[in-house]
Amino acid sequence: MAESILGKLGFGRASGVDKAGWGRTLAVAIVAFIYFLPVLFIIFTAFKPQGDALLVPPTLSPTSLFGLIPDHFVFKPTLENFGSVFSRSMTPDGAPEATGFDRYFFNSIFIASASVLLALVIGTLAAFGFSRYPLKGNDTYLFIILTTRMLPAIVVIIPVILMFRVVGLSGSYLGIIMLYTAFNLAFTIWMMKSFFDELSPDVEDAARLDGSSGMRVFFKICLPQVIAGLAATFVFGLILTWNEFLFALLLSGPDTRTVPVAMNQAVSSGGRGTDWTLLAAIETLFLVPVFLVTFFLQNHLLRGVTFGTVKR
Repeated sequence: MAESILGKLGFGRASGVDKAGWGRTLAVAIVAFIYFLPVLFIIFTAFKPQGDALLVPPTLSPTSLFGLIPDHFVFKPTLENFGSVFSRSMTPDGAPEATGFDRYFFNSIFIASASVLLALVIGTLAAFGFSRYPLKGNDTYLFIILTTRMLPAIVVIIPVILMFRVVGLSGSYLGIIMLYTAFNLAFTIWMMKSFFDELSPDVEDAARLDGSSGMRVFFKICLPQVIAGLAATFVFGLILTWNEFLFALLLSGPDTRTVPVAMNQAVSSGGRGTDWTLLAAIETLFLVPVFLVTFFLQNHLLRGVTFGTVKR
């Protein structure tokens, strides 16, 4: 298990360094660190005492690294902010009470996972149809499907709210999951169609000559070859849905509220003004599920985004 995790992190694979050279590897590491620096700053802020969040100069490290970092850049780490995410005083003199964030995290995970998986199932079947059984005017239909992602959410929010009120889906799991599924469907169809287009039809024709049905060709021959595409589409769809704010704000109810909406309401509660360390703690916890999914699917993800462009 440990060797597997180290392998995913890239340790023990010196051949890549040998090919690129230490100079290029170091340059890429520096650029990657610069990209990761804002995230690292948020994570460090989550462990700072509340009064240290906006200090100038900022405290940058929880440790002095054996005296290498001056003391005025070092902060004393605390887990109090993470505890406050789930239980804290809502008034200056009030007793700590549950904030409901455990439910909000469940809602985000459940709604994002369900909608992306539904879009993946429907979109993959549709993409296979567009790729292998093109209709007359196939490209026109694909363009029409893509137009659903050309407009910002704020443009379509009024008709969506009216439809939700008419059918009684406002504030329900079913409503928000169906909405996210519909908005992820266009992206899924276009992504998966490009993967199916890259597959050679010769193997499928041979299977059909041997008596395989269309469904058997799809499940036994085509689908195993686009696992990387499924993983890449799932990760990108999950990130889009996980971070969505406007629909969740206007269409979810108290029981179906997701973390981005709850985060907005939590930072100024408790009569302490904007609590930046609390916000950083919520953001740090909010990063964990997507980070884990991306980490464990990274091999498929890299293969998926380069499918058809480079040989593995």
